[in-house]
Amino acid sequence: MDKKHYLFSSESVTEGHPDKVCDTISDAVLDACLKHDPKSRVACETLAKSNLVVLAGEITTKAHLDYCQIVREAVRGIGYTKDVSTVFNDEDCQVLCALVKQSPDIAQGVDDKAADGKEGAEQGAGDQGLMFGFACTETPELMPAPIMYAHKLGLKLSKARKSGQIKWLRPDGKTQVTIEYENHKPVRVHTVVISNQHADNVKHSEIAEMLIEEIIKKVIPKNLLDKSTRYLINPTGRFVIGGPEGDSGLTGRKIIVDTYGGMGRHGGGAFSGKDPSKVDRSAAYMGRYVAKNIVAAGLAERCEIQFAYAIGFPEPVSVLVETFGTSEVPREKIEKAVLEVFSFKPANIIKQLNLLRPIYGKTTNYGHFGKTDDLEALTWERTDKAEALKKAVH
Repeated sequence: MDKKHYLFSSESVTEGHPDKVCDTISDAVLDACLKHDPKSRVACETLAKSNLVVLAGEITTKAHLDYCQIVREAVRGIGYTKDVSTVFNDEDCQVLCALVKQSPDIAQGVDDKAADGKEGAEQGAGDQGLMFGFACTETPELMPAPIMYAHKLGLKLSKARKSGQIKWLRPDGKTQVTIEYENHKPVRVHTVVISNQHADNVKHSEIAEMLIEEIIKKVIPKNLLDKSTRYLINPTGRFVIGGPEGDSGLTGRKIIVDTYGGMGRHGGGAFSGKDPSKVDRSAAYMGRYVAKNIVAAGLAERCEIQFAYAIGFPEPVSVLVETFGTSEVPREKIEKAVLEVFSFKPANIIKQLNLLRPIYGKTTNYGHFGKTDDLEALTWERTDKAEALKKAVH
């Protein structure tokens, strides 16, 4: 493939998509635990189908919670009320809990105290695994353009539904944006796909016109749209049955949506429902923080960082910075600067990013990265280490 001229696509999903329903519930449980007990250990998975919600996993907390109430409030907040869905809604959903305490074998590796067979007494990683962070100069948020526009379309759909601007919109939906690149720069939008659940009494022609004029053209910059841009709106022709009624949902099944839309690599670990002792989540947030600061510092136009952990061990077993030939500064210099400015020990990541707070409901939908409207909560989107990186490199 000619890398100077190519198409790249990314998708997003709305908060009413069945998988995102489950992510939302899992993060609601996590936030409830952290609100009452910041030292909670949480690994909450959710499954939803028809009118059934199943919570499963391991939770160790001092909080006393009504899990059924948490589920119903999350479902209501998404918009699945009885007037919208007679099958899956906040009043009628059945909740099954299969939650137990965290395994003591795992806990001794994570706890900041000595244990037989454990090296040292520091807090260790909650699991082995590899994590990636990514940033690039394609958008003001330093995110890849395809996923950023896909997220913004989904958020616009949600706002139009919840405000009553488009009364026939329903919670479930997906967006997809294909961008044409020249010399690795986005030059135009090639195709936009929106599939959104709708009321039964609206014509497809009205849906298409409304979503093109009031959603797509209000979100995507005019200079990226032209006469050849293709719009595929509800391409099956009908999308009335949606959410967990139409398809099953599961926590952690939209990890590419959650990160970089496939443009940056992913280590495989899901985020939602996990407290920050799980490096699947916290180290991925740290990776975004580091990569974004490298790009914000002007050290590279495109940056990816990878690091890996062993369960119970405090230091990463590897750290790698890749700039894809977009920096005049040698990669080794940037890597050395990164290790001087940041600490990748799990306890230090939690401290640097202030992660023991009930902030995770803000991350669940429309991307864990690229949101710049609440830097007090989403600390990994700050660029406050850019100057320190510049000094460390030079």
